[in-house]
Amino acid sequence: EGVHYLSLVTDAYSRKIMGYELSDEMKATDVVKALDMAIESRQYQRSTIHHSDRGLQYCSKVYQEKLNKNDIKPSMTDGYDCYQNALAERINGILKQEFLLYDCKDLEELRHLDEESIFIYNEMRPHLSLGMSTPNQVHKKSQVRTHLAFN
Repeated sequence: EGVHYLSLVTDAYSRKIMGYELSDEMKATDVVKALDMAIESRQYQRSTIHHSDRGLQYCSKVYQEKLNKNDIKPSMTDGYDCYQNALAERINGILKQEFLLYDCKDLEELRHLDEESIFIYNEMRPHLSLGMSTPNQVHKKSQVRTHLAFN
């Protein structure tokens, strides 16, 4: 059915995918949906920085307004060097190389595969960089530490 785009919002500390949106276009409103999911799933309020490349969707008024409304500071690469957004590139590579391995017949099948892949990535796939813990295990531990630190 053509090209599709998967927008991801990831917690840099835990590597957990916090929000995502699959679409057949790369519109600013689509990436805002991934950001909305991440904002809704936040379980703690602390200073937050959103780092991205310089894609038009991230520079858009609607996206920047959403960041500002939620007190999230924007940060962008200073050029188009993939190493400046290495975490996002790494996660994209993991999803493509380990999970999204076959062509789906339609958008709904791809949507189901994406949801399943993100679940497995967050809940079951250990990361060497996380001491062989899963992103969700590390994310939960950081919430407990934050909660205890502010009690």
